[in-house]
Amino acid sequence: MSDDIDTSARASRRRRRKKQVWIALAIVAVGGGATATAFGLGLGADSAEGTTKPPASHTAKVTRQNLKDSQSADGQLGFGATSSAISRTAGTLTQVPNTGDLVDRGQSLYAVDAKPVTLMHGDQPAYRAMQNGTAGADVRQLEENLRELGYSGFTVDDDYTYQTATAVEKWQADRGLDQTGVVDLGQVVFTSGQVRVESLNNKTGEVTSPGQVVLTYTGTSKAITVELDIADQRLAKKDAVVDVRLPDSTTVPGTITKVDTRIRPASSQGEDPTTTVEVTVALTDEQAQKAAESYVMASVDVDFTVGTRENVLTVPVSALLALPQGGYGIEVIKGTESTYVPVDTGLFADGQVEISGEGISEGMSVGVPA
Repeated sequence: MSDDIDTSARASRRRRRKKQVWIALAIVAVGGGATATAFGLGLGADSAEGTTKPPASHTAKVTRQNLKDSQSADGQLGFGATSSAISRTAGTLTQVPNTGDLVDRGQSLYAVDAKPVTLMHGDQPAYRAMQNGTAGADVRQLEENLRELGYSGFTVDDDYTYQTATAVEKWQADRGLDQTGVVDLGQVVFTSGQVRVESLNNKTGEVTSPGQVVLTYTGTSKAITVELDIADQRLAKKDAVVDVRLPDSTTVPGTITKVDTRIRPASSQGEDPTTTVEVTVALTDEQAQKAAESYVMASVDVDFTVGTRENVLTVPVSALLALPQGGYGIEVIKGTESTYVPVDTGLFADGQVEISGEGISEGMSVGVPA
């Protein structure tokens, strides 16, 4: 959403849960428990790859599957990130909406000195007066809104012409404004669509001035806001698909629609400001919206996908052995004998690890710790 918007970060409690198996942890596990098991089987300096030994008593199969490595974060289900409508004019507030009201194109967001501030759609903020001779993307946006509101007689382009001014005069007459043909700064607020009033910063009768927040608003569709540590900003990729777990454990898909970096001032002297990444997730699927509509506000879990691998060979992470000559291997079991075979590792996820190597195939039996 844009226009006179000063998007504010929604503070949210974060409880991070890591689902991925970090390679560093895997190395510790392999270098500790798994290697100890290997040495118990006689995997020492004389046990290079290809050495035959009695098989382990516990086994697992090499399987072919899809792996998805994900990381979970706390999110807040509501109507998405909150934005602020900032006054561009000085005067007395003569009309403000109620919290929870929906305001759409052509309607008043609020009024100053009995002059309505009209909501229009668009991503380009209003930053200047528009009049005959003005040119730019904001002009095109204004003309698109005028056309959608039923006004005609002009060409929708980047140029504010005499014909545009004539249409504006008709619109101003309908809105109870002075018919100047000039759209003064502060007469319109552009947002990306219909909005829901979240909170009011001022009441009717109070004085407002340029730069003052009049109210805050959100979108009208259910959305999730997630606050990530700056170190996890790699997870927040616009248009990426995530999984959202609702309070009733239902999992629904969501799409990242907005990623903003937030700097929160230090709470006390001597502390540094805190930088976070605010992620907005939309429930674009109709079934997802239906599943979430019973919740006004709720805490949810959001799973961000770190990596995926399809149709790869995998074994339990515990099957990996640290080879004396370096790298990792697995104990391949055939009948009453086993052989240590080196492997290359790929993605770690959910206790499984992707492997590849000469002679490795689906269905093989491999040794695992008891």
